[in-house]
Amino acid sequence: MIKNGWYHAKSAPELNFRSAFFIINYSFTGRNIFKMKPKRKLNRELTSRHMQMIALGGTIGVGLFMGSTSTIKWTGPSVLLAYALAGLVLYLVMRALGEMLYVDPSTASFAKFASEYIHPLAGYLTAWSNIFQYLVVGISEVIAVGQYLNYWWPGIPGWVSGTAIVVTLCAANLASVKAYGELESWFALIKVVTIIFMLILGALVILLGVGNHGQPLGFSNLWAHGGFFTGGFKGFIFALSIVIASYQGIEVIGITAGEAQNPQTTIVKSIKSIVARILIFYIGSIFVIVTIYPWNKLAQVGSPFVETFSRVGITAAAGIINFVLVTAAMSGCNSGIFSSSRMLYTLGLKKEISEKFIKVSRHGVPTLPVLLISTGIFCGMLLNELLPYIFKGSSNVFVLVYSSSVLPGMVPWFVILLSQLKFRKMHPEKLINHPFKLPFCPLSNYFALTVLLLTLVFMFFNPETRISVLVGFVFLIMMSLIYCVTRKKN
Repeated sequence: MIKNGWYHAKSAPELNFRSAFFIINYSFTGRNIFKMKPKRKLNRELTSRHMQMIALGGTIGVGLFMGSTSTIKWTGPSVLLAYALAGLVLYLVMRALGEMLYVDPSTASFAKFASEYIHPLAGYLTAWSNIFQYLVVGISEVIAVGQYLNYWWPGIPGWVSGTAIVVTLCAANLASVKAYGELESWFALIKVVTIIFMLILGALVILLGVGNHGQPLGFSNLWAHGGFFTGGFKGFIFALSIVIASYQGIEVIGITAGEAQNPQTTIVKSIKSIVARILIFYIGSIFVIVTIYPWNKLAQVGSPFVETFSRVGITAAAGIINFVLVTAAMSGCNSGIFSSSRMLYTLGLKKEISEKFIKVSRHGVPTLPVLLISTGIFCGMLLNELLPYIFKGSSNVFVLVYSSSVLPGMVPWFVILLSQLKFRKMHPEKLINHPFKLPFCPLSNYFALTVLLLTLVFMFFNPETRISVLVGFVFLIMMSLIYCVTRKKN
């Protein structure tokens, strides 16, 4: 028995091997190893560098490198203003999130804030929206990797390369959160370096005429082909919906907060720098594209990144950009496994699902959520390979499913802005000497919410995005009904 911190044996036979081992362990550690509960806390191993690169990797995706032609065709060069406006909304969302994270740096933070400051249903929908979004994105990215690898090895079946990618990324996520952070940092670094080179080469072409027989291109393409606003207000808003979707993923900082070292310092540093970098990379890249190439001829260019690299004599441009596309797709899948697994972990903590999901490995990783999400991505990839043999035209169904993640991806932004308003009302004392408050609150919240709502309305009226919005609404309604039914049973 244990009394006053010491082990007292009732009789000599009781001092067997098990008892002796217990005495030694308890004396040095104070822990009863025979009654220890499974570890349920995540490790704080992510540095500010990790968090910044994770956010960059989650936001800068394949779409940027493929030219963003869908947004440019609706509004022409004024797409730059769409990226700037969406960037302002992005900044306000991240500052609102940062204000709350500074006080409560927890894993899957925005889902937790939604439950605390809005309603448990809001937290439930936020968590499942994030899981759905990243599961769908993960499947699409794995399929994309198989297509990109065919550039070098055309004979490899998509399911073979897809399996290798899923196994590799699953292993990295199971190893430790630090291993995930390092892998994602390298993926993001490759994309960032490529964009920086794109900006430098674009400036050389525009200002010095490099690759254009020494004749500077200038800036006339910004207005010479139908004006700056070629699609009018309607086209601008249509483009804005896709632009906002391209920024989705930066809120992953809120999910990494529970595993960050020195969370207050790390979070403030990460959010301050990451928004500016994303805006520079996105707006800078699009500026180079619409300045070098007439917006109405971009469809004939293919990838503007490949074409720009080729202009200045880089003959291996196609191979370089294809390599970047592979890493960009792997980065998207990697972030998907991490983000959605932490959301499952959070649902387990709240007892929304089985408590088996909150057991973590000795490396501080929620093993079951990582394995489950990886399996889901793998099954989705296999389904994509098999359905065309079973149902003709089934590829169109997958396109709709992929695009349906846009609305669930916007849910975290809405709940962050709304939660922060309630946060301020409930905790005014925590705002005293707070170093990272949202500027111009609550006007900034209302402005960002208005832009997001306006974007959703126009997405519904746009024939190319209407079905994806409807599918997203159906998903949210279905999860709301599941929530109500399970609450009634419990």
